[in-house]
Amino acid sequence: MAGRRRGWFRSSGNSGWIQQARPGLTAAFLDMDKRQSAAEAAVEAATQMFPDRRLAASWDPVRARCYEAAGAYLALNEELDAAERDDTALPQGQARVDAALRQLNDAARAVDGFYSGNQGQLEHAVALLGTVPQLVQQVTLAAARVRGQAAESPYANYPSVRAGAAAVDEALITVEAAAATPGARREAANRLDAATRELSETLAQAPSRQAAATTAISSVRTRLDAVRTRSERLDPAFSALLREFNAASSADLANNGRESQRAIDAADAALSGARAALAENNPEFALDLTTSAREHLADADRLVDAVTKRLTLLREVRENPQDKAKAVRFRLRDAQMLAVGRGLADEWGSVLDAQVERIDRITEALSGRHPDYWAYVAELDTVGDFIAGVVDRMRKQAGSRRE
Repeated sequence: MAGRRRGWFRSSGNSGWIQQARPGLTAAFLDMDKRQSAAEAAVEAATQMFPDRRLAASWDPVRARCYEAAGAYLALNEELDAAERDDTALPQGQARVDAALRQLNDAARAVDGFYSGNQGQLEHAVALLGTVPQLVQQVTLAAARVRGQAAESPYANYPSVRAGAAAVDEALITVEAAAATPGARREAANRLDAATRELSETLAQAPSRQAAATTAISSVRTRLDAVRTRSERLDPAFSALLREFNAASSADLANNGRESQRAIDAADAALSGARAALAENNPEFALDLTTSAREHLADADRLVDAVTKRLTLLREVRENPQDKAKAVRFRLRDAQMLAVGRGLADEWGSVLDAQVERIDRITEALSGRHPDYWAYVAELDTVGDFIAGVVDRMRKQAGSRRE
């Protein structure tokens, strides 16, 4: 009886349905595992190449679903093996197989959804990761070649060439030390490539430095002569200021003569140094010195102009003192009309009206045997600047109201 009962169980098809279920279940697991592995590798590449994008954080829950589905599959597979081996029944076996299949398929779809949503970044990262070794090799070889050219160049002692070579040396060390991640190696390789290109460009430009320095020295020499000639006008102009106008009108210019001469002397010294540097085959230092000479000459020009233009301005104001006040009053009327037109008279009308009294006081103060024309000009300029500030605020205020 017992033997017939065992035969009845064997004939129940217990192992048969398991054998039928197993291929589909295994195929679903392998398909999910393949998709997960591909996505995992792409996420790892993205993490290494672009750590700031944090794709790993959005991948974690998808990966967790895959682990859960795989764990459920493995546990069920062990129970199927035991049921088949011992020829025992598996309670709700088919339903559990169907549930495991759904879990595996759902996890696979989650992987596909994640990948399709980040496909551009992931595939770009994988492609870049594969090029890192080749990139490092290429830029390292190029750097060594250009570095050798710099060492053998007749311009090796030029400051720009020395600085460029040092930058390449430092970048080479960085590439060799950046072994932590492919992303770091790629960044270091790109910096090395940039330093190499800059050194190569510096070497290409080096032969022209001699001619450039020669031209610059000639130009500065001409400019120095011109500034010296112009500076001869400073003392007579300052004397005229003292004779013709209130002493306060030129008090701030008292040291311009000395400072201008000091700037001219400094430019002359820099020019002499540039000539010496060029004679010693150091045109880059010569160019630096000509730049310094130009700056000193610009200072000298400014100091001379401050005196001569002050004299011209004060003579014009003395000739027609009301022209300056009329110009400021005209700007004030425009501002008042703007306030009315923009509906801002209540807010700004009294402020602008007060400027009428300021202008009147300034013009009334212009009296006496030696009026202070410079104070007159400066005070009217202050009023004009104030009016311009009010106009700017009214325009911004009206614009914000329209928005």
